Amino acid sequence: MREVTLPRISRRALLLSSAAALGCARKKATGFPGYCFVANRGSRSVTVVDLNTFRVRKQIPLDAAPSAMVAGPDAEKPKVYALAPNAGAVYEIDVASLAVSRKAWGGSQAVAMQLSPQGDALWALYREPAALVQVPLGSFRPSRRIPLPAAPDSFELSGDGRAAVASRKGRSITIVSLSRAAIERTITSGDEPSLVQFRSDGQLLMAACPPDRNLVIYDVPTGKTVVRLPLPVAPRHFCVTPDGGQLFITGDGMDAVVIAFPYRTEIDQTVLAGHAPGAMAVTETSEPYLLVANPESGSVTALDVDTRMLVAVVQVGQMPGEILVTPDRQYALAIDEQSSDLAVIRLSTFNEVWVHRYKSASLFTMVQVGDRPAGAVVVAYRG
Repeated sequence: MREVTLPRISRRALLLSSAAALGCARKKATGFPGYCFVANRGSRSVTVVDLNTFRVRKQIPLDAAPSAMVAGPDAEKPKVYALAPNAGAVYEIDVASLAVSRKAWGGSQAVAMQLSPQGDALWALYREPAALVQVPLGSFRPSRRIPLPAAPDSFELSGDGRAAVASRKGRSITIVSLSRAAIERTITSGDEPSLVQFRSDGQLLMAACPPDRNLVIYDVPTGKTVVRLPLPVAPRHFCVTPDGGQLFITGDGMDAVVIAFPYRTEIDQTVLAGHAPGAMAVTETSEPYLLVANPESGSVTALDVDTRMLVAVVQVGQMPGEILVTPDRQYALAIDEQSSDLAVIRLSTFNEVWVHRYKSASLFTMVQVGDRPAGAVVVAYRG
């Protein structure tokens, strides 16, 4: 008897075929009028995915490897900004022309960047030299530079015009006034804070300290410690509900999400959320979901924010990372650094999961975006 060798089916092809088969019975989805810009570290490029067709529109080459994306504030003439950490460079990309329009440098090694609360500038955090640097969107040239006392790891901006900068090496948190471009105070900590998050009113600051598995909450005006909350995980990721009432924490040590109440300054509960949960996102839908990336199992877990119950698990590829939600609240997008894909999840499928009482939801589609995607942003644009 002759042996027949069947063609090998990739994981990506299997996921897509399953999505197509399940999609036949559903109401046809509509696209989103806009783009997803994906920063690719491996290919030193930004991939533009048309969210109307879910196809790559263009690959924009850069002269350095980007890892983070931020959307500009102007809806009429939209721009996006890419940060290349090792080059210390920020690139402005015009959404209409899909080309780099300007470039700025503020140091030799960057950590992160955020849009200012007023939407008139970018603030970029640099490790070499240690500083917080303002890049006004008008001139797109670094202007105010605030030297920092220690090498930073992360930062966060508040709506009332402050920045908090965490430094593990310095075992400290620096509170900065953006309007005065000056340090207000440095909070010395016995811990190693690596991640910070302002409460929505700006009065309290929450700091994640992975080695000690603590969430430390500080009073911003005085710098005093309010409470030190022990955690069952070494915190690595934060995610906050739109109203600021719940803080979700994931990290090493437990297959769960820790839920904290910033206004009560307490831990509420710990909820199982798939294997080795990582990055998160919250949907602003009528039934809000917490979407949790599970890199080690190649899946995204969806939890009901109100009930904390498991809604669905979606197989998305090999190693999902950052998750975004389209402004029309129709899709969730997960970038996968290992498989170089953008996985697209149709959020309405979660309702079908509840109706049919099974927990596995299907993937809508996958888009090949570039080598080692590390960050992304969604921008509405009708052309």
